[in-house]
Amino acid sequence: MHSGILRGFTHRHEAPVQYILRLDETEVPLNDWVGEHLQIQFLHEIRCIHCNRKIKKTYNSGYCYPCFVALAENDLCIVKPHECHFDQGTCRDEAFAQTHCMVPHYVYLAVSSGLKVGLTRKGNQMKRWTDQGAIQAIPIAELPTRKLAGELEFELSKHVMDKTDWRKMLKGEVSEIELLQSRIEILAHVPEAFKPYLLDETTVFEFLYPQMESLQKIKTYDLEKSPMITDRLIGIKGNYLMFEQAVINVRKYSGYKVSISLEASQVAQ
Repeated sequence: MHSGILRGFTHRHEAPVQYILRLDETEVPLNDWVGEHLQIQFLHEIRCIHCNRKIKKTYNSGYCYPCFVALAENDLCIVKPHECHFDQGTCRDEAFAQTHCMVPHYVYLAVSSGLKVGLTRKGNQMKRWTDQGAIQAIPIAELPTRKLAGELEFELSKHVMDKTDWRKMLKGEVSEIELLQSRIEILAHVPEAFKPYLLDETTVFEFLYPQMESLQKIKTYDLEKSPMITDRLIGIKGNYLMFEQAVINVRKYSGYKVSISLEASQVAQ
């Protein structure tokens, strides 16, 4: 049995992607558990993933309210980067901006529930694509700041989706898409001011996830309503553990103290 505060997944980008669950400082490799019956129990303790304050509920997947309203990583410009207000002198944390926003970013095309455009900090792209459950991805532009990348993403989102339908992503309901051809088509919509930032990238990154069976219907587990989950793990994709009966978004429960183990009957065998 492993227990601790949920800190999300880390990955090794192999075929399939290797998933490691972080519980405080403990790392639990999960791929070998696919196909097994697991028990996940919420231990009725929640802590802010930034300041470790004990709290009753989280904001923005893991934060206490004071950290939610004070930290730069929770500002609106994180989800709407084209609305960055650093140049207005109103950034919540200049040091954070210098390391996370005033650095090169990719604008990319990916296939998860369908074709989508997105952005991510250069060097973070593999984690970003895996977190979204992408099966293919390709960077199309590299820009010097998050704001510039956000402005290009905003323009391209007028022609291609910028959201993932998580239900379709988990079901694998994705039409066949020729990503290099889609790249050619979307580049025709790039405004002139952004053309110097375009990449000649022709390598399509592909992702295979540890999954034994397909999901026909999507139900979700709620740790608040059902603090004990016992079910057979059939796959892992994006931020989701996929069980026979339902799925659980691990990121949603960041900050929750849980235990996770193989079902006792299997351990005894």
